[in-house]
Formats: sequence, structure tokens, C-alpha cells
Amino acid sequence: QVQLVESGGGAVQPGGSLRLSCTTSGNILDYTWLAWFRQPPGKEREGVAVTLRRGSSAWYVDSVKGRFTISQDNAKTTVYLQMNSLRPEDTAMYYCAATAGIAPKNLFKASEYAYWGQGTQVTVDS
Repeated sequence: QVQLVESGGGAVQPGGSLRLSCTTSGNILDYTWLAWFRQPPGKEREGVAVTLRRGSSAWYVDSVKGRFTISQDNAKTTVYLQMNSLRPEDTAMYYCAATAGIAPKNLFKASEYAYWGQGTQVTVDS
């Protein structure tokens, strides 16, 4: 089992920044795919950034490229999502997700991930 706990959400003005944190615990393997998803009100959950616990490779959905950065701490127990140049359309509940083993066929598809955190709200509004 893997436990994920998000923190760091809040309200920010357009153009501002936030850093989300996801603390991981439990049976975390090196080949664990760690992702950030978001779900705006009334919309489907979408993946925004993915990394592999082993190493530092990262993948991003086009809408956040150049603005969001996914990273891990040196102990590989916390996954971060640094969000810069935030826009109103970034408003959503943000979730940390994880799955172990071979790479998901679609890195940004929610159904590919077995473990989820409870979410943290991000609101971008002037």
C-alpha cells in the first residue's frame, strides 16, 4: 500500500505562484510513477505532470509546459509541483497519484494510477 498526502494549495492572483507538496509513505518502489492531476469543477480529472521516483525525468501536459515543474526531495519521500504564472483556468482540486511497475500506457490518464491523495484546492482569481 502507498499513502499520499497533499498540501500547499490556496488562493492566488493570476500570475502568482504556489508550490504543492505530496508526502509519500508505505511500500514505495523505485519504479513508482508519481503524478499530479487536477480536476476543475464539473470537469474530468486530467494529468498535468509526471515523474518517476527513480531518477528525475519529467513529463508535462502542453497546457502547463514552461509554467509547472514536478520534482522530488533528495530523500525521495516528497513530490513537489511548483506552479508559476498561474491562470484562472488552473483553478482546480489538485491530486497526487502513484502507480508502480511498468510505465502507464498513458501517463496522463487517471485510470492508470492505483493510489491517490485526498486533494488540495488551488484557486486562481483576482
